Amino acid sequence: MGNTGSKWLSGWLGLNHEEAEKNKPVQDIPILIIGGGPTGLLLAHLLSELKIKSLVVERYPHRLGAPKAHALSPRSLEICRQSNLDVRKIRTLGTSRKDAFWVNFVTSLSGERIGVLPYERMDTKVLEVTPEMIHNIPQPDFEEFLSENLTHSEYAEIRKGASFVALNQSPGSKTVMTTVEERKTGRQYQIQSRHVIACDGARSKVRAFLGIESEGEETYDTMMTIHFNADLRHILGDRVGMLHWVMDPEVSGFVIGYDLSGNQVLICNFDPRTIPLEDWNEQRCRQIVDKAIGKQITYDILGFRPWTLSRKVAKDYRKGNVLLAGDAAHAFPPTGGLGLNSGLGDVHNLAYKLAGVHKGWASEFILDSYQSDRQMVANVNAQQSVENGKRIFGLLKSIGTAGIKNPVDARANLMKTIHDPTKQQEIQEQIEAQREHFDNLELHIGYVYDSKTIPPHASNYTRKWVKGAVFPHTWISLRQYSCHFPKDPVDVSYVDEFSEPDIQSRKFSTLDLLALDSFTMIAGPGIDWKRKIRALHRVLPKVAPKVRIFCLDEDFELSTSSDVQWARESGLRDGRAYLIRPDQHILACFDQSTTEVGISKALRSHVGL
Repeated sequence: MGNTGSKWLSGWLGLNHEEAEKNKPVQDIPILIIGGGPTGLLLAHLLSELKIKSLVVERYPHRLGAPKAHALSPRSLEICRQSNLDVRKIRTLGTSRKDAFWVNFVTSLSGERIGVLPYERMDTKVLEVTPEMIHNIPQPDFEEFLSENLTHSEYAEIRKGASFVALNQSPGSKTVMTTVEERKTGRQYQIQSRHVIACDGARSKVRAFLGIESEGEETYDTMMTIHFNADLRHILGDRVGMLHWVMDPEVSGFVIGYDLSGNQVLICNFDPRTIPLEDWNEQRCRQIVDKAIGKQITYDILGFRPWTLSRKVAKDYRKGNVLLAGDAAHAFPPTGGLGLNSGLGDVHNLAYKLAGVHKGWASEFILDSYQSDRQMVANVNAQQSVENGKRIFGLLKSIGTAGIKNPVDARANLMKTIHDPTKQQEIQEQIEAQREHFDNLELHIGYVYDSKTIPPHASNYTRKWVKGAVFPHTWISLRQYSCHFPKDPVDVSYVDEFSEPDIQSRKFSTLDLLALDSFTMIAGPGIDWKRKIRALHRVLPKVAPKVRIFCLDEDFELSTSSDVQWARESGLRDGRAYLIRPDQHILACFDQSTTEVGISKALRSHVGL
C-alpha cells in the first residue's frame, strides 16, 4: 500500500497517520534488517538499488557518537562506487590523505619518534590495482552518509528505537514473524518478512536467540578506548599521521587521529587485576591521555569503554530464512581495520543473492553459497587481526619496559634502550615486522571465494584470474562510446602527485563494467562472444538473470601504460573470457571453445535454476 493508501486507512480507523503507522503490524516486508549500523544501512542501500524493499530496525534512537571504526578499505569503496554512492563526497568526510599517510612510533606525541611506517597503501602505485585507495572516516559519519542516501528511497525505511525480541519461522514456511519492542514505550509488535538479516553487532540478540555458537578465543588482553577532543596539530608539527603508537609504559597503546584538530581516540592495554574496571573514571583517563600527549594541554574526555582483544566467528551464517552479517557473524580486534570492511563485504555478497530469490531468477539454494563464500574470509581476517594485536602490543611491552613494574623505572629504561646504538637495528626490525598490520591489501582485495589458502603475507597483493576472485582492476576508456558506463568518472584529483594527464587517464575502471543488477561477460576480441551471449538468452528460462557483455578493443580499451601486464595476465587477447557475478567476483573462466551451453551451465549452477 502506498503512502496515500496508508493515510486513507488511518483516517478510516479514526487515527491520525502517525498513530496508525506505529500501531499497525507491518506485513509483507520482503526483507527485515535488524541493526542500523554501517552493515545494515549498506545492505538496505544495496537492496534499494536492486529495487527490493527492506525495513531497518535500530535499537538506538540516536546514533552513538564514539568514532569506533575508521578505515574504509579499497574494496569497500569499490562497493560504494558500484552501488552509486558518491565516493567523492565520502572523501570530503573524515581524514585527508595528507594527514593520514603515516604511522608513527613515539615515546609520546610530543616526544621522540622511534620509527615510522606508511599507513596502509596510500601511494600512487596502489591505484594500479584498485580505483579507490583507502579512506579514513569515523563510523558515525559514514553511517550518517548512508542514512542520508536512504532518506528519499522508496525501497527502504529506517525505524529507530525498536529492539529485537524474538522470531518464529515454521518448518517449510517462506516467512519469518519477528517480534520487536518499541523501547520508549515497551509496546511490542510483529513484523512479517520473507527474510531476516541480523546486522545487530557482536552481541547479536538474533544470533543468541537462534542458538548459533561461535568459534574463537574469548580474550587475549583487556583494552580501554578513551574518546577525547584535543587539537594536536601544534603538538605533532610535521609528524602527522593516522596512527601514533605510544611507547610510554603508562600508555602502552595508540592514538587514532580522526581529525588532528579535534576528534581523537586513545586505545590502551591495561591489566584489570592491577586496575579494576570500577577504578576507571575521567581522572584516570586524563592521566593516560596526559602521558600519551607528553605535555599539558586543554582537552575534553568524551567517553571511555573497555573491551577485549578476541576473535569469534559464527559456526553458521544461516538458519532457515534468517542470515547473519557483519559483527553478528564475526567479531575480531580493530587491529588492522578488517572488522567493518568484512561486514560491508558480507552484505555486498548477500544483496544480489537476496534480490535473485525475491525476483525469481534464483532459488533459495543461492543463499547457501553466502556462508561458504564469506566464512573463510572472516576466519582469515580474524586471525590476522589477532596476530596484529599480539605483535604490536608485544612490541609496546618489550622495548625497554618488559618486567619493570615501576613506570618511572620503565620509562627510564625505554629511553636508555632507544638511544643504545647496539639496539637500533633490532628496534627497526621490530617496527618493520609490524608492516602487515598497516598494509592488508591482499586481505582487502585479494581474497578468493571457496579458497582455503591463507595468504602468506597480508600486504602482498597479486592479481588473480580464477573463479572466486574479484575481477582485477585496470584503467580503461570507452571506444567510440559503443558501451555505456553508468558511473560518473573516478576522481583521483585528491592525489597531489598526479598531473592533469594522469587524472584524465584514470577515469574508469574495469570494475565499472560490472553492474550490481546483472552478470557480466568480459571477453577478448576476435571471437564472436556477443553471438554466444545472444544465444545464451535463448536457452535460459523466461525468468533469468541478466547477462551483459563487453569486449576488449571493441567496447573498451586500456588507458595507461601499466596495463600491458594486465592484458597479458588476463589472456583476453588469446581467446579467454570471464563471467562475473554482480558482486564483481569471477564466476567462471572460459576459452574460445566454450559454447552458450557451457556458459548457461555455469550460470544455472550458481543461481540454482
